[in-house]
Amino acid sequence: MQDIDVRDSHKRLLIQQIYRAQSMQRIVEARSCECPTRYPSWAAAKQVYVEHFAAFEYWDIVEAASEYRRQANQLRREAMPICDAAGNW
Repeated sequence: MQDIDVRDSHKRLLIQQIYRAQSMQRIVEARSCECPTRYPSWAAAKQVYVEHFAAFEYWDIVEAASEYRRQANQLRREAMPICDAAGNW
C-alpha cells in the first residue's frame, strides 16, 4: 500500500475495499470477531488485487472498488452484531 504513488490512489482504495470485504466475510463465516479474524494481514487483499486488477484501467478499478464496497456493506449487516457482542465494534 505504501508503495502506491499518490496519483494511483484509486488502486489503494480498491485494495482497501478488498481488505474490508474479506474482513467482513471472515467474521461472518467464522461467527467470530477476534482481532486476527477482523484485522488479518493485507497479503490476501494484495494478492487479489495483483491477480485480478493490476492491469485494469482507472474506471475499471473504480468500478471494482464500488463492487467490493457494496459487498462489504452487505456483509457488515451480519458482521456488526457478531463484533458488537464480542465488544469489538
